[in-house]
Amino acid sequence: MTLVHFITHPEVVIDPAVPVPEWPLSATGIARMALALERPWMSRLGSVFSSAERKARDAARMIAERFGLSSVVIEELGENDRSATGYLPKDAFEAMADAFFACPDDSVRGWERAVDAQRRILSAAGQVMARAPDRGDIAIVSHGAVGTLLLCHLKGVPISRSEDQPGGGGGNVYSFGRSDRVLTSGWRRIED
Repeated sequence: MTLVHFITHPEVVIDPAVPVPEWPLSATGIARMALALERPWMSRLGSVFSSAERKARDAARMIAERFGLSSVVIEELGENDRSATGYLPKDAFEAMADAFFACPDDSVRGWERAVDAQRRILSAAGQVMARAPDRGDIAIVSHGAVGTLLLCHLKGVPISRSEDQPGGGGGNVYSFGRSDRVLTSGWRRIED
């Protein structure tokens, strides 16, 4: 069975002076990706897709280079649009993320509504399935909030932050069947 691995980029360089979509992976994020590249599940990849955000492109590039693949960027794999607020300090960001998931039909302080972001990530996942070759597993390198929204859909549960990835810095993965869209694992660290 061909699997789809939804990977969230690991830790990034947080710089309030740089637009969030342009943040690169940090040294810790790069080291974690390097460890993940040695995991057996990675060696079965036949294609890799990513959002256009730099942190996701950086992680996808590492995968592509390691396994001789081309990384395909799909804009719709991007994180929920938070440009209305831009960078927020950690506590303020966490409060906004809580509100984003708690009120999925509302735009909280101008953020993209969770229901719209969920529709977009479902469409983007469909694009991946249509474009991926028939050989090897598929890697989607994206972001935590939209990954959670896709996971909620796959599990058939309402949008909820209770399905969010563990930890605070990203670098997690879950897997599901390409043809049946049935989960084969929940969130786990990329290097496990």
